[in-house]
Amino acid sequence: MTWTLFMNNTKATPSKLKAWILAARPKTLSGALIPVIVASALAWRDSTFRLVPALYCAIFAALMQIAANFINDLYDFRRGTDGADRLGPERACAQGWISPRAMGYGIAIVLFFAAFIGIAIVISSGAWIDFEYDVITIKWSNVLWLCAIGIACFIFAFLYTTILSYMGGGDILVYVFFGFVPVLGTYYVQALRLTADAWWAAAACGLVIDTLLIINNYRDRDTDKVSGKRTLISIFGERFGSISYLAHGILAVIAGIIPICSSMPGEAWSALIPALYLVPHVMTWKKMIKIRSGKELNRILGETSRNMLLFAILLSIAYCL
Repeated sequence: MTWTLFMNNTKATPSKLKAWILAARPKTLSGALIPVIVASALAWRDSTFRLVPALYCAIFAALMQIAANFINDLYDFRRGTDGADRLGPERACAQGWISPRAMGYGIAIVLFFAAFIGIAIVISSGAWIDFEYDVITIKWSNVLWLCAIGIACFIFAFLYTTILSYMGGGDILVYVFFGFVPVLGTYYVQALRLTADAWWAAAACGLVIDTLLIINNYRDRDTDKVSGKRTLISIFGERFGSISYLAHGILAVIAGIIPICSSMPGEAWSALIPALYLVPHVMTWKKMIKIRSGKELNRILGETSRNMLLFAILLSIAYCL
């Protein structure tokens, strides 16, 4: 597999099926699955891993990522953000592959299935029910807050594209909905409790996944200014973007190894495993600052996605050891 296929061939109109696959942006799904992988590895370490809730969390995360991609495709088209000067991958609505009406239906269908899977997560976790003295009690507080988190995912999938990404809030959304929400949620539905280690793992995931948004905004910093999209990099400039990219990878490693060093001091050597991520991260960063601008930065998007997945694998191995 090559990781440079973020740029699609637009010389020929794709089939309807391929158009929907391209609109789903399958290469972005690693960002959705990474928190589930890391949280499940931590649950395995703590002897609380449960396969069924973990699988449901992975499906829910993937569906929400696809829905967010569809929403982004539709609303950026309506705003006119995806113009002829776009540097990133082509968008289905802007290219005329999928009509805005059809995309709206697509969003609704994906969110419907996501809601169904969300209910399955609550049921399979057992967090909603309690057995005491042969009496079954429904734990409504757990049901309500788990449902509230799911509803928040739906709401902010819309708010990110329509409002927050245009006012510099994209990075915060990544920290919350690709870090704390999926990691803590996945860990909780398996362990039925939260630990300090889970919070640190969540911070690590949020930081490393944000590198994908950073390189995306770094590439689009000039066109974002023209379209009125105010990302942190379009506001503070190229140097801020390059430093942020490097720093996020380093901070992700630090946050990820804290649970190893604090909870397993006898196994602190295993902290060296996730630290190996810094080698490809720094190499990709050097390529990024050398390229600086243009469509060639799409290659860095691919490498960043690969690096993120590598980080999740290395961190999970360290936790499982």
